[in-house]
Amino acid sequence: MLPCGPALSFVRCLVRKKNVSGESLEESKLCRCLSTVDLIALGVGSTLGAGVYVLAGEVAKSDSGPSIVVSFLIAALASVMAGLCYAEFGARVPKTGSAYLYTYVTVGELWAFITGWNLILSYVIGTSSVARAWSGTFDELLGKQIGHFFGTYFKMNYSGLAEYPDFFAVFLILLLSGLLSFGVKESAWVNKIFTAINILVLLFVMISGFVKGDADNWKISEEYLLNLTAIIENDSSYENVTSIYGSGGFMPYGFTGTLAGAATCFYAFVGFDCIATTGEEVKNPQKAIPIGIVASLLVCFMAYFGVSAALTLMMPYYLLDEKSPLPVAFEYVGWGPAKYVVAVGSLCALSTSLLGSIFPMPRVIYAMAKDGLLFKCLAQISSKAKTPLVATLSSGAVAAVMAFMFDLKALVDMMSIGTLLAYSLVATCVLILRYQPSLTYEQPNYSPEKAALAASERESAVSESQINMIQENHFSLQALINPSSLPTKQTATTVNFLVGLLAFLVCGLSVLTTYGIHFIANLEPWSIGLLAVLVVSFIVTILLIQRQPQNQQKVAFMVPLLPFLPSFSILVNIYLMVQLSGDTWTRFSFWMALGFLIYFAYGIRHSLEGHRSNGDDDSCSENSGLQEKNPVEEADEPENANESDQFLAHERTSEC
Repeated sequence: MLPCGPALSFVRCLVRKKNVSGESLEESKLCRCLSTVDLIALGVGSTLGAGVYVLAGEVAKSDSGPSIVVSFLIAALASVMAGLCYAEFGARVPKTGSAYLYTYVTVGELWAFITGWNLILSYVIGTSSVARAWSGTFDELLGKQIGHFFGTYFKMNYSGLAEYPDFFAVFLILLLSGLLSFGVKESAWVNKIFTAINILVLLFVMISGFVKGDADNWKISEEYLLNLTAIIENDSSYENVTSIYGSGGFMPYGFTGTLAGAATCFYAFVGFDCIATTGEEVKNPQKAIPIGIVASLLVCFMAYFGVSAALTLMMPYYLLDEKSPLPVAFEYVGWGPAKYVVAVGSLCALSTSLLGSIFPMPRVIYAMAKDGLLFKCLAQISSKAKTPLVATLSSGAVAAVMAFMFDLKALVDMMSIGTLLAYSLVATCVLILRYQPSLTYEQPNYSPEKAALAASERESAVSESQINMIQENHFSLQALINPSSLPTKQTATTVNFLVGLLAFLVCGLSVLTTYGIHFIANLEPWSIGLLAVLVVSFIVTILLIQRQPQNQQKVAFMVPLLPFLPSFSILVNIYLMVQLSGDTWTRFSFWMALGFLIYFAYGIRHSLEGHRSNGDDDSCSENSGLQEKNPVEEADEPENANESDQFLAHERTSEC
């Protein structure tokens, strides 16, 4: 029997929030030994995987041409929007859990479980697929002898299973899981070594491309492409021929092709979120996490931009090989042996990407188990290594089984749902959290004189806040357009409603522009009208949110251009989710059904937040994630909003 009997109390159980004000941000059972450089290397290694060696050729040939550099720029800007939202939460709540924790603090328990459950799915499939890719790449270097041997003696002729069991991928996953169990510091060193080799190889590719490149490959004429198409199709004249390689120039497929390439390139920047899971293992996380996220995205953009520019300068875009563009490009310019350097870089990139997938997976599981939403045994910490031992080994074992037996090609798209949902929810949480009346942070002790001065300076603001709360007991259009200068419970409720409306409008826009694009292209009146209504409503909603007063408390990093930047981040992420196939959503529904079974059978009963509130009159009352305080109480607390460092909790570093 649930502890909350009535239906209303049951709903409150689903939306109860994690209270982080009661637990010191510096306390951690994990080892605080990672530096900012470690985080940047982890983010770069996880994000800059083997895709940099393959993706540029695939997108340039089929979508963007030489304008792939613009595609990567657009994709990087879209990724930075999500990255900045993660960076703010990393500064606000420097605890293990990433998007799961941020959602738990702001939106509530059910959405937090959904986020965490999907992140686990993304990391498991990511780990398995990268391990198989590593195995396949190594097999290519050996002339496919491993694949031929296992395909001959261990062939599996069953639907949904792999062609043959991949023992090498299993070995890789178990090896790295053991390394992570041994200690996070040792894992960070291995990651830095492989990431450094990967960066050096990419620098070699860039320099080679600019040395051997030809700027004319960015200026190919349409007439030349028409002649080429006529030759390929055995036409005697190109007068009635349509070029299969676009119109030539820098944007051969037009700006629409560049945008289509950007949508694909967006996934190349997925991986930086693993930094957000290190909140309890990094020194001074409130500074290191924001710096790590932003710096790693910048490094990755420079690498993707440089490699794609070098590749399209070395070789005409229509000749690029989609599967192995760099080795073919080096053969084209007469530097054939350079393909071995590329192979080494590719293996190092796969190694860091694999480590980047395995690293955050047990930490999300550990955070959920510690909160009681997953089985408690998964929250056990190694006494020597200070790592989540059981979560690391169990998640590694599951990923190893998947890599060993299953055909993962059909499951890879499911990774995108979990990642994009997490990005959307983190952006939503930033929007909601910044408009709350009051947030609690651990603040250092001030001198009595400074505390008295700060309190006296706030008296007028507190009085105004109290007057506004009395005056705004009832909702009105005037209060919506001209709210108080300080946030109140009513303005926070208004923002919550507007953010929900914004998400609904974004879903409508995404569905219309995806499945009704041909009606819009044909200028059907109903589609144009509906599109106009949705766009205008979207803009008006953002402007109404912008009118509401923000909380004035400062942290080490805050998202700029609020509410515009998080809103457009939500738009990009939901639009990309709608692009996924129906089969992907069907498989995703089965995973979610399993998750809900675990949550409603176990998690909701064993939730730590539910047990904490058992002493209250209403055991499932909705807890405030970042606890609100009475304005009169706040006046007695010191504040110095101009010095963000005073809001940084002093971090205690564990000796490992």
